[in-house]
Amino acid sequence: MWGDKEKSFSAPGGTTLVSRDTVIVGDIHFTGALEIEGLVQGNIIAQPGTDAFVRVVHKGRVEGEIRAPSVVMNGEIVGDIYSTKHLELASKARVQGSVFYAQVEMAAGAEVNGGLQHNTESSTAEGKAPESPLIFAGAAKNDAEEEVAAAGSGKS
Repeated sequence: MWGDKEKSFSAPGGTTLVSRDTVIVGDIHFTGALEIEGLVQGNIIAQPGTDAFVRVVHKGRVEGEIRAPSVVMNGEIVGDIYSTKHLELASKARVQGSVFYAQVEMAAGAEVNGGLQHNTESSTAEGKAPESPLIFAGAAKNDAEEEVAAAGSGKS
């Protein structure tokens, strides 16, 4: 995964690039590969039945959800990710939302501030929300967790 130069994702249908300093406002429906280096303010949706691939590079940002079979994230997303095949969260990935995946790789340093839900391909494609999401947080506890811990120990 990380540093493996031999491994690359390819998708039939060509590659679309949203270059640095480019802002797209609106949803993107695509096939093939989509590379995000700029900002997308809208949803990114792969055409059903395709082997589409999304890569958000470091400094790339998505404000909306991503729905694609394969996703490599090293940038930032404010929204949910639905990956029906493979999701890679590289070391600079920042996710403010829930992640629905079939297979996931997560590097040290990646952040997910939301739920992580393993799904089968069919339920992920339909975008079903988790019934009881696993909340993933970094090393620091949030205030609510600290209050619960303090109440349980008799401290205030």
